[in-house]
Amino acid sequence: MTPLDPPRYLASFHPKEVSHRFCDVLVLGAGLAGLRAALAVESTQSVLVVTKSSLQQSNSQWAQGGIAAVWNTQEDTFESHTDDTLIAGQGLCNQLVVDHVIHEAPKRVQELIDWGANFDMSANGQVALTREGGHRFSRILHALGDATGREIMRTVIHRATQFPNIRLIENTFTADLLTHEGRCVGAMTWSEGTGLQLIWAKETILATGGCGALYRETTNPAVATGDGLAIAFRAGAQLQDMEFIQFHPTVLYVAGSARHLISEAVRGEGAYLRDCRGERFMPFYDSRAELAPRDVVAQAIVRQMEKTKHPCVYLDQRDLDPDRVKERFPGIAEACAKFGIDFARDLIPVRPGAHYMIGGATTDLRGATTLPGLWAAGEVAATGLHGANRLASNSLLEALVFGESAGRLASQNVQDKPVSYQIIPVAHRRPARRGVEIDVGDIRNSLQSVMFRQVGIERDGEGLDAAAQQVEFWSQYVQAIEFDQPAGWELQNMLTVAGVMIRSAKERTESRGTHYRVDFPLQDEVHWKCHLAPIRGEHHIKRIPLANGLLP
Repeated sequence: MTPLDPPRYLASFHPKEVSHRFCDVLVLGAGLAGLRAALAVESTQSVLVVTKSSLQQSNSQWAQGGIAAVWNTQEDTFESHTDDTLIAGQGLCNQLVVDHVIHEAPKRVQELIDWGANFDMSANGQVALTREGGHRFSRILHALGDATGREIMRTVIHRATQFPNIRLIENTFTADLLTHEGRCVGAMTWSEGTGLQLIWAKETILATGGCGALYRETTNPAVATGDGLAIAFRAGAQLQDMEFIQFHPTVLYVAGSARHLISEAVRGEGAYLRDCRGERFMPFYDSRAELAPRDVVAQAIVRQMEKTKHPCVYLDQRDLDPDRVKERFPGIAEACAKFGIDFARDLIPVRPGAHYMIGGATTDLRGATTLPGLWAAGEVAATGLHGANRLASNSLLEALVFGESAGRLASQNVQDKPVSYQIIPVAHRRPARRGVEIDVGDIRNSLQSVMFRQVGIERDGEGLDAAAQQVEFWSQYVQAIEFDQPAGWELQNMLTVAGVMIRSAKERTESRGTHYRVDFPLQDEVHWKCHLAPIRGEHHIKRIPLANGLLP
């Protein structure tokens, strides 16, 4: 067994031996994309929203910087936002998708305001706008200083609880998607006390987030283990662009502590990056300096750390108004204070950490995947918006736009189906495997170290080969075990996603966006201006021509 050929289902089950639930629309994930999808479903249809942890544990909840939208039309334009997105994406964005999302942005943001979201206001009573790396104009709306995600999630969670047709189910792990005759028909879940349960749905929306927990250094919560990517792959949905994972350049680095994101908006406000010698180095790497796109800044930091043989660089905002800094970034200031660091007056130790999976389940302009009955939105989806590198603060926007369209169109599909609920004869038996005992936590930690060292910001063929051999070795025995708890299933999912990522990174012998090959440092427009899609059960990678995927 190899990482590209995991078992179809992780657990044995039979319809006669488990409990069942039914709904019209099943939403897997309760971040911004999932809840926005649920809110788009007709109120006459039943919606189940299943989340692995609590409603407060999504990546959306922790988003600091803000949401990008052309709000001040006197200074900014849709064309400029589009161009900035295309430049950051380095040739792999789908311009139809980019145009669609950016033109939808003001409508989706106004919707949040109408629902009660409180964005920060400027002294003149207008919505405050800031600038981040890769943006030529100030177009980032933020809330509570540096807690935009928390305020947006408060808004959509409150609204979702007002609709009796929406049921939110927390602390429930999705083990697999259910398929029958080439169509997604729901999901198999597990929760304490209930055990395995089959949820049958007329339409299913995947909004499970990303896979940052595959890396030792990450801004993501521990629950971001790529489960949605793995279950989609096992079910036969196409994944693409899995070699592209974005590293946030500035993560608070205090040895032995949990990592904390230092928002890109800090640099947008005028902070500089300095090395351990006190030298400002970004202007030597890029004319945009600290406001270059994230891949450029992250790669520059890594190279400067190598030059100075120091484990981090430093963010310097000492020339900024200290009262303004603490008012604008209260959450970051609080996190720094826990380690005796004065955010306004001290140099802040930072280094890059895994932040956002750009690849995912391939979707069309509506959010439909290649598997009928399955939609995808948010970080788990590869919509074509981000290309090879996500422009800062476009992710919350993408979640809103594709969450709304996936929910609305899935709901329309439900209307065309008969009002009936039935158990479909889907079952799976795995051969018993005895005598294998493993330390799940130890393998997980080892995998995170391998991914960070060899499939991180800088890659080369030798390192990717070594990573592939190690992941395949672990997979040979881990994937053959039938676990009965989420910790084991998470590890199996992590190995599946890691294998796909490594295979894609080995295949792309060029450097583009977040994928930097030391042994192929140049961008190759002749051979690699395409998307890559791993094939389940096979060892080759499918090439998808640019802008020729699933668009209607």
